[in-house]
Amino acid sequence: MSYVGYNSSSSIGYDISLEDEILFLRNEMMQTFQEEQSFTSDLVIQISCKLDLKINEYMKLYGTECKV
Repeated sequence: MSYVGYNSSSSIGYDISLEDEILFLRNEMMQTFQEEQSFTSDLVIQISCKLDLKINEYMKLYGTECKV
């Protein structure tokens, strides 16, 4: 299962929290790393970039203390 095709929670018909998106992406990145055995694989980097964006979004909304 790959998260790379993910667009937004509204595209799948329900809302998930920003924290859940971050946790999902983090888990997906770890799983993909284990499968690819590389931090520099294109798939791992794509997921990492999406994770970075979500973490930045979280930080803008809630300040510097990230709880996830």
